[in-house]
Amino acid sequence: MGTFEHFLHGFNVFMLAYVLVLQLIYTVLAIGGWRAIEDYVRRRPMRDYRSVSESEMSMPVSILVPAYNEEPSIVASLRSLLKSQFIEFEIVVINDGSKDGTLAALTDAFRLVEVGRVPRSNLATQRVRGIYASPLEPRIVVIDKVNGGKADALNAGINHANFPLFCAIDGDSMLDAGALSRLVWEFQAAPETVAVGGIVRVVNGSEFEDGRLAKVRTPRGMLANLQIVEYLRAFLGGRVGWSKSGMLMIISGAFGLFRRDVCVEVGGYDRTTVGEDAELVLRLHRHRREQGKPCRITFFPDPICWTECPEDLGTLVRQRDRWQRGLIEMMVRHRGMLFRPRFGRIGSVAMPYFLVFELIGPTIECVGYTLFVIAVALGVIPLQFALAFLAIALTYGLVLSFLVILMEERAFRRYPGWADLMRLAVCAVVENIGYRQLLALVRMRAWYTYARGNQHWGEMTRKGFGPLLPGGVVDAEGPPVLDPTADPVLAGEAPVAKDAGAPGPNGIGSEQAAFAPRA
Repeated sequence: MGTFEHFLHGFNVFMLAYVLVLQLIYTVLAIGGWRAIEDYVRRRPMRDYRSVSESEMSMPVSILVPAYNEEPSIVASLRSLLKSQFIEFEIVVINDGSKDGTLAALTDAFRLVEVGRVPRSNLATQRVRGIYASPLEPRIVVIDKVNGGKADALNAGINHANFPLFCAIDGDSMLDAGALSRLVWEFQAAPETVAVGGIVRVVNGSEFEDGRLAKVRTPRGMLANLQIVEYLRAFLGGRVGWSKSGMLMIISGAFGLFRRDVCVEVGGYDRTTVGEDAELVLRLHRHRREQGKPCRITFFPDPICWTECPEDLGTLVRQRDRWQRGLIEMMVRHRGMLFRPRFGRIGSVAMPYFLVFELIGPTIECVGYTLFVIAVALGVIPLQFALAFLAIALTYGLVLSFLVILMEERAFRRYPGWADLMRLAVCAVVENIGYRQLLALVRMRAWYTYARGNQHWGEMTRKGFGPLLPGGVVDAEGPPVLDPTADPVLAGEAPVAKDAGAPGPNGIGSEQAAFAPRA
């Protein structure tokens, strides 16, 4: 055996060990996520979210909505947010120099008039051109400013937010009616809480009525369904597990609730990174550890934020390139936390994992695919062994994907039809043939775009949330009455067709409960 063959053999042995360790980590996270969701399902009826939503003692929330060229969806998104079943909140829309009709759409829908508003902090931002309020809906404030990017827009929103908690969401997102009360409950139950993230779900394919989500459906397009499975695995199979172990490093920029004073204390969002959401979370961990103060940053699987995902390959590639560049920037800027016991499990476990498996992992994976094929072609690896290894790896990946689909069905049942589950099951298989390899290649290429200093976000075409009623004007009668029947959680019920039953001997629950009849 020559030198090159020895190299191929050694590298493939390394790849085998790498894959085994990675799958072990995925298994631990999935088990932790399952146990956390089981615990939540058992405790859910005892949590009085309705009192949180109605009590005048509840911490009020400022919802920050950065908007850049969001004309198709911004009005429908705000009308959905206004129906949030929470006693006191405001919506601060930050029009970040949109080039389309975003501001005009807001003005027409809410009859905006210019007002004065004194900022409550002085985070650096681009120039604010004007602040507007709605005489029809006093909970809406619109900040019009020079374009500075999403982080800059969020900092402007923090400056003008009135309340101690702020919820950062995307301009194309919708929240479940009871989402705020469930996240606020976390802050009030554990005062050391600094930030809470909620699950983000794909809204593509669902049905709307007057800009509101009426019926959840999976889309017909394969690409969007692949992302649904990916989101479920990332949130239910990943972030729940990281949160359970106190090592959550990422809160999605599409949906998160933060303590305003702590975020101002650390300087707000970093305007020089494309991954401002994850960077802020890691900086909060670092700052609180350095100050010797408690820092609870957690993930809550039930509050739902609905958002559009890319439906064309070009937009998806730009999105994932940006996400990976954000991860690179975050790890480079906070490399001083790596392997430092003073930063606890974040520095000793979570960051090393992200370094090895998320940062350089895509490069290892792409190189591994290439050398694996060469090794098989040269006979360094027997064909039978190669096929067996691929079969085992594929089967294990399918088990994890099916597990998170079962977790979704077990606890939340947001997709009511058998056709929806069948599409997700098919995508759990299909994603292993080309899709995951493509994303690995895109993430590896992100090193190149990062080295070029590319700070471009990449644009995404929005379809919006369906047509509005004629005129598109909100109801001027004031805040909606809190109706506990509109949200099963506020009514003290689980948001599933019926009780999922007690866990079985393996913690999975009874067969009857897991596969109850569906619409």
